[in-house]
Amino acid sequence: MRLEARKYLYDIQEAANLAAQFTAGRDFAEYQTNTMLRLAVERAFSIMGEALAQLAHFDSDLAEKITDYRAIIGFRNILIHAYAQIDDRIVWGIVEGKLPALIREVAELMSE
Repeated sequence: MRLEARKYLYDIQEAANLAAQFTAGRDFAEYQTNTMLRLAVERAFSIMGEALAQLAHFDSDLAEKITDYRAIIGFRNILIHAYAQIDDRIVWGIVEGKLPALIREVAELMSE
C-alpha cells in the first residue's frame, strides 16, 4: 500500500477511534444535551468522510474495501453543507450501529 493511502486510512482510524472514545459510556440523552460532545463527534465524522473522499480519488480500489464508503462521504457532505438538517438520532445511530464495523475494517486494511 502506498504511503499516501496509508495516511488517509490513518486519519480515518484516528477520527473513528476518537468518536468511539468520546461516546463510550454515554447514552443518546447525554449526546443530545451535550453540545461539545455533539460537535466533537460531528467533526470526527467530517474528518472520516473527507479522508475517505481523498482516498477514493487516490485509490478507488482501496476505498471500495470499506463498507458503505460512498454513504460515509455523503454523510460528511451533509455534516458540512447541510448542518442545519442534522438529526441527532441519525448520528447516534451511526455511532452505535456503523462505527464499530468501520473501526474494524480500517484496522484490517492498516494491518495489510
